[in-house]
Amino acid sequence: MSDWLRAAEDGLERCTWGAGPDAQYRDYHDTEWGRPVLNDRRLFEKLCLEGFQSGLSWLTILRKRENFRSAFAGFDALAVANFGGHDVERLLGDAGIVRHRGKIESTINNARRVIALAEEFGSLAAYVWRFEAEPYRPAGGAFPIPSVSPASTAMSKDLKKRGWSFVGPTTVYAFMQAMGLTNDHFEGCCVRQACLDARVALVPPG
Repeated sequence: MSDWLRAAEDGLERCTWGAGPDAQYRDYHDTEWGRPVLNDRRLFEKLCLEGFQSGLSWLTILRKRENFRSAFAGFDALAVANFGGHDVERLLGDAGIVRHRGKIESTINNARRVIALAEEFGSLAAYVWRFEAEPYRPAGGAFPIPSVSPASTAMSKDLKKRGWSFVGPTTVYAFMQAMGLTNDHFEGCCVRQACLDARVALVPPG
């Protein structure tokens, strides 16, 4: 077994990070992470939540995800784009989410940027899938999966040019991994092939 795989309680080998005792985290690894996504709400949600995750663990955000969905109108970009100052204050008082003014205001700003992207490319999905890439494996790294890639750096740079915030290359790479734009499940992981099969069956927009 690879150093980067581990057998979970059910005996199946998974990427080490997804093989721990937390059932919610394991389910996220098995059923979401790396599966290709075309739904604009889910793509917008993930970009936002990756921004909120900065400086925290993803498990912290995952446990609060339903609260985030409730607070941000199900991540309907049109609805969030219309949030105003009173909504920012409401969200700062919501103990169910991460109460960070900069990240809250960034989410509202980025919702407006989603609308602009959809007008230009047809959908957020059509835009992000332009950056799909094979797994990036730089030589000499102690850990085989990097925290950034050339594709995530390119997307980050382009999003920032378009006025997005909290979309650094590390945040964008985590988004790409989770949404199936690159498949970083390790060889031998029990769900790697399912993610590959899902990608083969997918017809990206545009």
